[in-house]
Amino acid sequence: MSEPADWSPFRELARRVLTEGARLHLTEEVKALLKRTATEVGIRDTEAESALATEAGALGLLREASRRIREGSHRLMDALHRMYEHKDKGDFDSARQEMRNVLAVEVVPYYRTLAQGQLDNMANEPPQGARKALTLRGVGRRRLPRP
Repeated sequence: MSEPADWSPFRELARRVLTEGARLHLTEEVKALLKRTATEVGIRDTEAESALATEAGALGLLREASRRIREGSHRLMDALHRMYEHKDKGDFDSARQEMRNVLAVEVVPYYRTLAQGQLDNMANEPPQGARKALTLRGVGRRRLPRP
């Protein structure tokens, strides 16, 4: 899965229901939106179908999908920030570990794909110790200016 469908309608529904206290009306359109989003955030189809049988279950599904999107987004953004800080310092081992940490706990396929892509992009970067050795080796080869 490379990219989720537009989550804007889901976010709008979650805002109205979870933040503003509007009632969740289980129309066919709302059920389809909840089911699609549930799949996109890693909730099994059988679990989603079961939840959609009642208004209380659908509300729980809405809460869980919203939580997964919110927490996964924050988790990934925080890890990306730390990853870039490590990369800027030349510490690719720590940068890679940030993405591995995300992959260890993330359940939303889209966020997992993004984290794996970042990790794959660093595959050819040397480990921190090797990078320092390369830098030190290069220093010894500088030519001094002639008098």
